[in-house]
Amino acid sequence: MTTLLAFLAALALLIAIHEWGHYRVARACGVKVLRFSIGFGPVLWRRAGRDGTEFTLAALPLGGYVRMLDERDGAVPPDERAQAFNQRPLRQRAAIVAAGPAANWVLAVLLFAAVAWLGSEVPRAVLGTPPAGSLAEDAGLHAGDQVRAASADGQQWQELASLAELQSAVARAMALGEPLHLSVSGSDGHGERSVRLGTERLAGRAPDARLFNDIGLVPLAEPLIREVGADGAGAAAGLQAGDRVLTIDGQPVPDAGFLRDAIRRAHDGEQPRAMDWRVERGGQTVELRPTPRLVEDGGQRIARLEIGVGSPPERVFVSYGLLDGLWRGAAQSWDMAATTVRLLGRMLVGEASVRNLSGPLTIADYAGQSAQAGLAPYLDFLAKISMSLAVLNLLPLPMLDGGHLMYHLFEGLSGRPVPERWQQFLQRAGALILMLMMALALSNDVARFAGWH
Repeated sequence: MTTLLAFLAALALLIAIHEWGHYRVARACGVKVLRFSIGFGPVLWRRAGRDGTEFTLAALPLGGYVRMLDERDGAVPPDERAQAFNQRPLRQRAAIVAAGPAANWVLAVLLFAAVAWLGSEVPRAVLGTPPAGSLAEDAGLHAGDQVRAASADGQQWQELASLAELQSAVARAMALGEPLHLSVSGSDGHGERSVRLGTERLAGRAPDARLFNDIGLVPLAEPLIREVGADGAGAAAGLQAGDRVLTIDGQPVPDAGFLRDAIRRAHDGEQPRAMDWRVERGGQTVELRPTPRLVEDGGQRIARLEIGVGSPPERVFVSYGLLDGLWRGAAQSWDMAATTVRLLGRMLVGEASVRNLSGPLTIADYAGQSAQAGLAPYLDFLAKISMSLAVLNLLPLPMLDGGHLMYHLFEGLSGRPVPERWQQFLQRAGALILMLMMALALSNDVARFAGWH
């Protein structure tokens, strides 16, 4: 229910803002608006505005529209002809079309800024021991390293205030199939160096537990036993919640990342291997000999004790002032728009996986997860979806605002509108492309939830 309500609330807000942009600029330009609708299909609610506009809420909340007076749609009374959309100057018609995506863009800036103003407690970008064979291990990262900045080219750096910002930078680099350069200092804040994370090697991978292990950017955490499964191998060996692991096979255990990796590798490929553990329990040292169980994970065999490990990572409260937060909101929205356009271009030429496209099922899932996490995560989700909607609508496809802007550009350059028969052909082609994109996004959703990729 939370997921459904969060998804519907997001749709209603983002569609209303988009159509409100068209509506307000149309009215400012003297164009008569006949209907402002949220959704399509049968009308569930309607109200007449003071300017004569009919405001409606329809049954299918997957879009909306603003219907304006237009001589191309039928006869217009002579006394209202000046209020018809097609009679307005080209610059006004273009402004009305662009106002929808612009409203979503402005909303994204304000929502990103609100997240920055509210602030939140987030894990610091201090890393634990990376798993064996992970990108982090290959890059030479170690337990206690603090990631201070990220860069796509090693020249222009973006400061990172938290682990979440680092994960966002990694996700962006993976989506674009590019490496990521990190500026890292030691646990004492000194010895700053630059490392290259080979994120291009994981381009197109679906987000799952195995992917995060292959990246290896785990937060630094104490080697504590957080929980023990009742019927697991850890419980059978006598492990208890609250135990601090001191050594494994005589080797000191510096953090939870080292502990996880040691457990996963405790086998010879066919049989699990018993381990000699020394743990601290209630001020006493206890020796145990747990033997894990082998399980299949992403096509690989790994050892597990069915225990949860690691103390909560160190957290820091991050917030920004009025102007800094607004600037951050503008920068985040621009960065997201540029990344989205580049990603779409790379998908078009086959250099990025089409698995990066997400449909309504994934969006609904993210809506529910972010709503349960709190106000700031949900506002961040809304900002990202609003920005995605702005970019999508600016694509030069005839069914979208970007396609209509291309018509106006042609008219401005040639001095005449696009011929009617060409508009009809382009509308059909645009509709087909959009249907294919929607089908692909939905199939990606189904594949993700079914675990096919």
